[in-house]
Amino acid sequence: MEPLITLLVVSGVTLAANAMWFHRDRGLELALRAGLCALFLLTGTVHFVGMRAELVDMVPSRLPFAGLLVTVSGILELAGALGMLASRLVPWAGLGLSALLVAVFPANAVWALSEPNLPWWDELLPRTVIQMVYLAATLTLVRLTSPRRTRPGGPVDGPCAEPERSEGTGRPPPPRRS
Repeated sequence: MEPLITLLVVSGVTLAANAMWFHRDRGLELALRAGLCALFLLTGTVHFVGMRAELVDMVPSRLPFAGLLVTVSGILELAGALGMLASRLVPWAGLGLSALLVAVFPANAVWALSEPNLPWWDELLPRTVIQMVYLAATLTLVRLTSPRRTRPGGPVDGPCAEPERSEGTGRPPPPRRS
């Protein structure tokens, strides 16, 4: 439950601060970046301290090298969190974290179904809903930060777009006059 609270509080505070003081156009993007960065710094860190033994126990027994899998997923979570800090890396970090969320979900589901006496938020249905919230946040961020295309294979509309060219000259068109 702590990771969800972290995501919601950090995103909410960032969104509110942007609305009150900074007035940037990309408030939702900044809020999601901050919230996801905090979320995955928290979850990535516990792969190494605090909950490592519990996370190793969560890995299904049919998968070999449980400790290595926990280490790799922790490194990927920390790398994704750091990717939220660099604008150019955000779409890639979001895609990577989305894939990681999908990849680790079966371990979460097996653990939720096999572990007795779990708190209600660790049971399968709440855990699935929480995982979907994380996935929605990462995919929304990917959508907000990825270059947009006007049609498949068409020109990019966004910061990477090429300037318009006048037909036949190869030069930019003259400025429009009002």
